[in-house]
Amino acid sequence: MNPLRKHLSTNLLVMAALVGGAFPAFGAATAPSLGAASDFAVLSAAPGGLGAVTCTDSAITGNVGSSGAPASVVQTNCTIAGTVIAPVSAQVLTDFQSAYNALANQSCDQFLSGTLAGVTLTPGVYCFPAAAVLTGTLTLAGSSSDTWLFKIGTSGTGALTGTDFSVVMANGATACNVTWWVAQAATMTRGDFKGTILAGAADPATSAAITITGVAPASPFEGRALAKAAVTLTNSAFVGCTTGSIGGTEKAKCNQGVGNGPEGCDPGNSNQGNPFRSNDERGGVPGNPGRKGGNK
Repeated sequence: MNPLRKHLSTNLLVMAALVGGAFPAFGAATAPSLGAASDFAVLSAAPGGLGAVTCTDSAITGNVGSSGAPASVVQTNCTIAGTVIAPVSAQVLTDFQSAYNALANQSCDQFLSGTLAGVTLTPGVYCFPAAAVLTGTLTLAGSSSDTWLFKIGTSGTGALTGTDFSVVMANGATACNVTWWVAQAATMTRGDFKGTILAGAADPATSAAITITGVAPASPFEGRALAKAAVTLTNSAFVGCTTGSIGGTEKAKCNQGVGNGPEGCDPGNSNQGNPFRSNDERGGVPGNPGRKGGNK
C-alpha cells in the first residue's frame, strides 16, 4: 500500500471508530441527589450539633430531623405526622451538604429580577445574583419529569423573602421537582409555596435559615425545608415531598445564527463574525444557513 493510501485508510478507520463508539464517550452530568437527607420534610442540619426545629400552632406531614439533641425539636400545639429524629446521622448531614454544594455549582440558564408576579417559566436554572423579594403568583409550566432550580444569592450573599407569594404548577409539572437554593436565609409568609428549599445562614449558631409563617391548611407549603441552621414554623401547614428531583432541567443546545432552527431555546453566542466558526452548538458545519435544518 502506498503512503497516501495508507494515510487515507488510517483516517477512515479513526473516523469509523469515533462514529461507531469505539472510543469512550463523555457521560452526561450526574443530577444532584439529596441522599439520606431526602427522608426529611424538615431538616435543621446545622454543624456542630446546633440544629433546632421550632414548630408552633402548625402541622407537618413527613419526617423532621435536627443535628441537635432531642430537645432541639420543640413542639407547641404542633402535629407531626412522621418520625422525629434528633440527632440525625452523620450521613444525613454529609448528604445535605453535598447536595447544597452541587446545586451551588450548577450554571445559570437565565438571571431574574423583580417579584416574579405574573411570570410563567419553563424548566431550567434561574438565578438571582443577590437577594430575591417575591410576591404575587409564579407559574411553572412543564411535564411531570421536568425540573426547576432557582438560585438566590449567586454572587455570594442573598436571602429569599416571599410574602403572599404563590407557585402554580401547570401542564402536569410537580412541586417536588422544584428546588430553591439560597445562599442565606429563606423567609416565607403566607402564600401557596411549592418546592424544596436548601438554605444557608449567616451564622448557624444565632440565626434561623428557614422561617415559615401563616401558610394556611387550605394551601399548605408543599416541598421540603432543609437548612444549615434553625427551621421555624408558625401557624402553618407543611406537606413534605417523598419523591422528586432536585436541580434544573438542562436546556437543549440551539442552532444559532442564520437559519436558526425550531429548538425554542436561548441561542447564546453567535459565530461573532467569523464565517469559519460553527454557529451551531450541536456541531453543525458553518455556512449559509449552517445545518439547514431550521427556518430559512
